[in-house]
Amino acid sequence: MPALGRAWTAAARLEAVVTTAALPAALRNAWCREQGIYPAELDKWCTSAMAALIDPQDARATPQATRHDRKRIKELERELLRKDRALAETAALLVLSKKVTAIFNRGEDA
Repeated sequence: MPALGRAWTAAARLEAVVTTAALPAALRNAWCREQGIYPAELDKWCTSAMAALIDPQDARATPQATRHDRKRIKELERELLRKDRALAETAALLVLSKKVTAIFNRGEDA
């Protein structure tokens, strides 16, 4: 009888992952049908369990990667500042252009 709508606790999900870890695909799929879950859901639980077991040291970035990231951030900030200045200059030129046009067209209206 499928356990549709069953609330799977963290302990129950881990137990399901451990129970099905060594099963061949056909038996694993049959087990999932009996329990009322999708195999993809079981795979997701397995991935979550593996991620939880990763040593925090392994998850940290290396000093080389950190240096590379800092360098990349500086480059991006420099590029953003350059583009910001270019945009401000373009806006100022547009305003000045409109003012010049307004000044010289004023005499033609009369």
